[in-house]
Amino acid sequence: MDVLVLRLSRLAGVVTVALFFTLVALGNLTDPGGNWPFVQHVLAMDTTFGDSRLMWRAITDPWLQRLAFGLIILWQVATAAVLWIGVLRLGRTLRADRPAYLVARSWAVAGLTLGLLLYGLGFIVIGGEWFAMWQSQTWNGQDKAAIFLLLIGLALLHLTGPEG
Repeated sequence: MDVLVLRLSRLAGVVTVALFFTLVALGNLTDPGGNWPFVQHVLAMDTTFGDSRLMWRAITDPWLQRLAFGLIILWQVATAAVLWIGVLRLGRTLRADRPAYLVARSWAVAGLTLGLLLYGLGFIVIGGEWFAMWQSQTWNGQDKAAIFLLLIGLALLHLTGPEG
């Protein structure tokens, strides 16, 4: 396979994830009410099994809930920014030699890793397990997080695969 075609394909994957994070962050910044109730209910654990011994983990303080939501949005903005830097660096090195290309892709790898951490660690591990989001039929974002992880993970695997 032509190395340029492979690199363009990899760039397309990173652009897709960068645009995804840009739109998610923009949506949360311009319409915070869209996802704010989700974060609020997950942290409060108010739709999990009522007799759970895990309720001591709940965060019901509105200030702490807003702080958590703000940190999620900040993480999304930072991820988008790092990914767009990665896109620019990858784009500039499409025809470069392998060592230059490998150095350039480090920003994209970092951005994709930030995305994996947000949805893997943040939503599946912390939200899903620590705050027992899996128990809620109303405020359970694990399926969506898994889809996002698949998109990000495929882009990361493709980006870091061998060039032949």
